[in-house]
Formats: sequence, C-alpha cells, structure tokens
Amino acid sequence: MSIISDSLKRIKPSPTIAVTQKARELRAAGKDVIGLGAGEPDFDTPENIKNAAIKAIKRGDTKYTAVDGTPELKKAIIKKFKRENKLNYSIDQITVGSGGKQVLYNTFMATLNRGDEVIIPAPFWVSYPDMVLLAGGKPKIIKCTEKEGFKLTAKKLKNAITKKTKWIILNSPSNPTGAGYSKKEIQDLAKVLIRYKRILILSDDIYEHVRYDNFKFFTIAQISKLKDRTLTMNGVSKSYAMTGWRIGYAAGPKDIIKAIGKIQSQSTSNPSSISQAAAVEALNGKQGFIKTRAKAFRERRNFVVKSLNNIKGINCLTPNGAFYVFPSCKGLLNKKTRLKNDTSFVQKLLEKENVAVVQGSAFGLGGYFRISYATSMKNLKKAMSRIKSFCESLNQ
Repeated sequence: MSIISDSLKRIKPSPTIAVTQKARELRAAGKDVIGLGAGEPDFDTPENIKNAAIKAIKRGDTKYTAVDGTPELKKAIIKKFKRENKLNYSIDQITVGSGGKQVLYNTFMATLNRGDEVIIPAPFWVSYPDMVLLAGGKPKIIKCTEKEGFKLTAKKLKNAITKKTKWIILNSPSNPTGAGYSKKEIQDLAKVLIRYKRILILSDDIYEHVRYDNFKFFTIAQISKLKDRTLTMNGVSKSYAMTGWRIGYAAGPKDIIKAIGKIQSQSTSNPSSISQAAAVEALNGKQGFIKTRAKAFRERRNFVVKSLNNIKGINCLTPNGAFYVFPSCKGLLNKKTRLKNDTSFVQKLLEKENVAVVQGSAFGLGGYFRISYATSMKNLKKAMSRIKSFCESLNQ
C-alpha cells in the first residue's frame, strides 16, 4: 500500500519553481547562472508599504485575524474594485488568502465535484491544471495558437463547452505569454458564456497593472452581464512587488466566497496579519510608482523581443503586458541540431550557456519557451548574448 495519496500522484511539481530552484543550486555550486524562470519583480516593495508593516508590528497587530481577511483590508479591496474597475461589492463578497495561488486553490476545492470540467486556454499558468486535478476536477485544455495571439476565441470556447463544464479560467494579461484580451475579445467570449447559466468564470487579473503601449485593461465582470457568476481574483504580489508577503484576494458571489472561507478555516486560517496591514497601504496609498515601473518593464520587453527576433530560428511576439515573452524555438528543433523538443532546448541552454528559462510544454504548448524579464537590464543583456551564442552554435 502506497503512503502517498492517489490525488497527489495525479499532479507534478511546479516547473517554474523547479527551474528557479535549479538555478539557485547551480549558483551555489559556483556557476554564473542567469535565472529567467521566476515570475517575480526585481524591484523592492515601496517604502510606504514596508513602513505600514513596521507600524503594525509596533502597535501589536500580531494576533489572529478574521479567517478570510481583516475588515480594513476588505474595505481597501472594495475601494480598489470601485476605483479601478467600476465594480461594486459588499464586504461579504470579498475573500483574502495567502497569495493569489491559495485563493485559486481554495476556489476549486470549494466548488469542484469529481468529473467537473474546467476550461483552461493554453498556454496557461502551470498551476491551473494541477489545482483542478487535486480538487477532483478535469482540466479541459484548449490550445490557442500563435496565430491567434495565444488567446481563446469565441468559436473555440463554444466548441469546448459540455454538460460537465463548471468553470472557465481567463488570464489577461497572461502568464506565460503576456497576451492581453481586448474589450471586444472579452465581450465575444461573454456572448457565448451568457447562454450557459451553470458555467462559472474565474478571471485571474494578477497582472492588471503590468501593461504597455496604451493597452486598455478590462475584466469580464466589468463589461458583461456575468458579474453574478464571476470570481475576480487579484493580489498585491506583482503590481506592488510583494511576492513574499503572500496576499491575494478575490471578489464574487457570496456563496462561493463563504465556501472559500470554510476551506481556508481548515487549512491556513488567516493570512499574515502584518502582510494584511501592508496590503491595506498598498491599495490605499500612492499608486504612481506602478506606471514608473511599468515603463522600466516595457524597456526590457522591447530589448528582449528585438534581441530574440534577431536570432535565426527564434520568433517572438510582442506581448501586451505581464513581464514574460513566449518565443518559438521550433526553427531549431530538427535533426541537425539534435534537439527533439522545447524541453531539450532549455536543458541544453542551461547546460551550455548557464541561462535558465522554462519550456513551453510546461505551459501546455510545446515548441516554445518562457522568459521572465523581471530582472535587471544588465542580466538581460548577458542572457540575450548567451542565447544568441547558443542558437548560433546549433545553426553551424
């Protein structure tokens, strides 16, 4: 008899965390490794937010809080949705977790029954399918091509829906591609979904503020009649450079929010009281630095995209947001290079040039790889030079 549960056997470790850990280990062994795997801003948490946490510690806010978030933080989240998304919520429609990942996990654990299907457009964030599997659901992966801008079309959505469909996940701007859905594209998807009253929508908006070139962000609850069955998830990790603080949140139907709280009450209980105090300041405080940092990310994006498209065998679309690019390496997968797939490409790149990236197959679409440019321009210049050398050696 195995000591490991059957549900755990259905999933695999996070590939992005695995790549990041491998890079750490190689650095510890003395290798000059450039890690482009982690989706983590290299900027520091702003001082006003750190000071809010220090003040919370000094005044003794170090006890348990309400399981799914303090009233102060929930009120700040309500203001955020009203201010930025024109969405109105009551306090019992808000939940706070230890990171956006926990909010998503709680959601599936609270709502999925065995065999329920969750439509997941690919390329997708690596954890979506495994969370669904852990909850007993069935991921229904819909591949979205480069020609389609890596985005789900209304036609593909309609064809994917079955009697077992329970959720659809939308992520814009996207991890891993940085692709953003326009207002019309979201409304086209909404026109399909409005016909199926049993289907719930999970909108992962974690990269809402990391966008470029006047790309206008819209979330589906804001521009459709689907608010009453949409869970809108966001957090402070990416926009406010607070990945380690672990605060994510969501707004949605009261029954789902209550169920999420029930799950959380039997797992972690409340998120860190100090992190919650910091998140209140993040949401209520000065927001100007977000655009300043987005400009820095845009500069890096432009450099990386241009550099990659100047490499023979590599092709890279220009993303609307997030801090990732998702270039194709299909032109280098052949008998001459002896590279069979994107996994062998990223393994050889790490072995030969000490550059760590993540294979596209980990995100549900082979023949590509993901680069995170949430690092310094100095590191990116070195990395692009090494990637070019590696690809040129394959072409010789």
